[in-house]
Amino acid sequence: MANDCPFCKSENILLANELAFAIFDKYPVNQGHILVIPKRHVSDFFYTTSAEREAINELLEDGRVLLEEKFQPDGYNIGINCGETAGQTIFHVHVHLIPRYDGDMDNPRGGVRGVVPEKRMYE
Repeated sequence: MANDCPFCKSENILLANELAFAIFDKYPVNQGHILVIPKRHVSDFFYTTSAEREAINELLEDGRVLLEEKFQPDGYNIGINCGETAGQTIFHVHVHLIPRYDGDMDNPRGGVRGVVPEKRMYE
């Protein structure tokens, strides 16, 4: 546990299992934006154990069910930022489960490719 890590002190847990938990994002991209976080303080997804990845995947599924019931999204983006260059600002692994709604942006084509905006669109 890192003393300055906001995820190590998380409250308002939505879902949990033995190795991970889920919370609503404090700065949501869309209504229902969830973060799935391993309980062990680990900085990068590539340093998680296979058991932690399985626990994270289980909560992604459970989160989807919760979002379907509560918000009825039309689609999802799932993303992980690994490293400062990739946009990671909190160095405790967290997986974004972002519900998408028809009309939430003019043209969603390219989805997660939009992390490099000029490369989002392709033939």
